[in-house]
Amino acid sequence: MSLNYPISIKGVVLHQGRVLLLLNERDEWDLPGGRPDAGEDHRTALVREVCEEAGLAVEAGAFIGEHLFEVLPQRFVRIVAYICKPLGDTEIAPSHEHRQARWIALADLDERVAGYLLPTGYLGAIRQAARQPLSP
Repeated sequence: MSLNYPISIKGVVLHQGRVLLLLNERDEWDLPGGRPDAGEDHRTALVREVCEEAGLAVEAGAFIGEHLFEVLPQRFVRIVAYICKPLGDTEIAPSHEHRQARWIALADLDERVAGYLLPTGYLGAIRQAARQPLSP
């Protein structure tokens, strides 16, 4: 996979058979996360981003995988995903960056959830995370 694409670190936050999803401005479900700051390692960036976007403290665990995501036509981002678990309270406090945030049962996941698209790469990452332990 080319390293020339911008990177976005994403967390598959799992709790009691559910995953945290955020609805973005393109009306697609998203995983919490974002770009690391200069010199910031992936897991530290992910903990910060999940707190900023969903108001949750999490532990970032094992690397799940990565894929290229076409955000807009001909605009790609390298998605790097890690499994996460909440530490303490699981009540979501979404930021202004997303239209809504929900815990969605893993059993209810498909390419469309509650009428909105769940990109294939994210669906694959969630399914992979559900099959593996938190620890690296």
